[in-house]
Amino acid sequence: MSQSDPQTDVQVAAYRAELRTVGRTPRLAGFGLVLLGAILVWSAGRAGDFGATVQMTGYVALGGGWALMLAAIFLRTRYHRRRLAELDGRGQ
Repeated sequence: MSQSDPQTDVQVAAYRAELRTVGRTPRLAGFGLVLLGAILVWSAGRAGDFGATVQMTGYVALGGGWALMLAAIFLRTRYHRRRLAELDGRGQ
């Protein structure tokens, strides 16, 4: 097996760390909403008269959370494509 270039490994690690920061806020907010929505839907049976409202709120939170997570994926993909275009010398 061939040895990889240490400088290239450092550059790849730096780019991965940079890419992790893109879309972090919407991704974490979406994850939090998905968790909250799952808890609300699960606990709707114990909510008594407010069960339908709690369940609907849970579904709204789930939908909003997944929408935020998909938006974060879109932002990361778009950023990655732009960076690759810069590296290939194609400009913006």
